[in-house]
Amino acid sequence: MDIGGINLVVLVASLMVAAVPILLAALGELVVEKAGVLNLGVEGMMIMGAICGFITAVGTGSPLLGFLGGALGGMVLSLVFAFLTQVLLANQVATGLALTLFGLGLSSLMGQNYNGIKPPLTGAVPFGPLRDIPVLGRIVFSHDWVVYFSVAMVVLLWWVLKATRLGLIIRAVGESHEAAHALGYKVNRIRLGAIAFGGAMAGMGGAYVSLVRVPQWVDGITAGAGWIALAIVVFASWKPWRALIGAYLFGGISVLQLNLQAAGSAIPVEYLSMSPYLITILVLVIMSSGRGRAALNAPAALGQNFHAAR
Repeated sequence: MDIGGINLVVLVASLMVAAVPILLAALGELVVEKAGVLNLGVEGMMIMGAICGFITAVGTGSPLLGFLGGALGGMVLSLVFAFLTQVLLANQVATGLALTLFGLGLSSLMGQNYNGIKPPLTGAVPFGPLRDIPVLGRIVFSHDWVVYFSVAMVVLLWWVLKATRLGLIIRAVGESHEAAHALGYKVNRIRLGAIAFGGAMAGMGGAYVSLVRVPQWVDGITAGAGWIALAIVVFASWKPWRALIGAYLFGGISVLQLNLQAAGSAIPVEYLSMSPYLITILVLVIMSSGRGRAALNAPAALGQNFHAAR
């Protein structure tokens, strides 16, 4: 199934892998924003997850512990953001941007002695004969466990946000923290939990980049994936299943431009390389306008700090 020298089966299977870091980070940020918090530090949390996961995996020889270490690294950085914005009531936009710069610098410092080292292999899930099914086997049954985990998280978060009491509370806090507080809910605690979850998901996404997607450590390894994840949340209108579509779309673009370059296409690959970032700028501009936020059904209290004494 080749078109213009590009194997479509391999392309689809590759885009599923390329989408995993973006999807995990986007799902985490989606929950954070549903709780009314705007965390622009996703890129910083992802790259901290990448280096923490890489160091843990290399030190222990266990990819699973590497992913846990990456999740922990992203969570710790997110808790710094939570302290500054939920306790000290710092501006969420400025704090998130500072968090990204801090994460990029700290990860570079931590990774100085890990350049050129290969992490332990994260193997594919052993589906046995299912992998030999024509077309379907290569696309569906040839991936590592994190690919399936990311899809499972889409289903889980959709169910939690739509059909559970926890999801209702998170949505209530994001829509009107004053009303939620009047009903007796601990707004800051709920937002703290959402921020920690978002940091863990972003950190795990970053760990996937350094342990599977590349796999090695280099400075700036996430290459703007956190910003794309932020754009996907808006593109998805804060719905998990749309985040899956958006992540696969962005992942497909990144894989396609590499395949076009390898196939010697006459289309300048720079245009395709730019497109994810141009779309990121576009959706963030839409998000910044009041009319655009209303049309996209953004949480009403998104980006607003809360203090019980007010």
